[in-house]
Amino acid sequence: MLNTGDKIPEVLGTNAQGQQVAADEFAGQKLIIYFYPKDNTPGCTAEACSLAGGYEELASLGYTVIGISKDSPASHIKFAAKHALPFTLLSDESTEVNQAFGVWQKKKMAGREYMGTVRTTFVTDASHIITHVITKVNTKQAAEQLLELLK
Repeated sequence: MLNTGDKIPEVLGTNAQGQQVAADEFAGQKLIIYFYPKDNTPGCTAEACSLAGGYEELASLGYTVIGISKDSPASHIKFAAKHALPFTLLSDESTEVNQAFGVWQKKKMAGREYMGTVRTTFVTDASHIITHVITKVNTKQAAEQLLELLK
């Protein structure tokens, strides 16, 4: 997994229009990049809604918020519209971006093992160097957790 001091990968995923999005498109911006398992699941919805609630305050600190999951662009469009999400959601259907960040890992649920996205939030400076990594994300308080860290 990428750590504090690492530079984020250049490719971040695919946007709602199906175009590849590069870190360069956010040049000079501090980023909050959060990886989550799946649109419209209880934990992921709570996390997205918390971040939407804290979006103005995060933006006032100079941060751009980006959510990434392996859901399709069409799924992201519906999810963002349903919950009025004010930030960008990117698709990583191939899991290449998940793998580059190190969040595509073996998981266990109900006794079975499978590969999946480990919920993780990366915070970068304006040069896209990671300043914080949150591995124990409080989904209901995701924005508060970040604001405490960043103030």
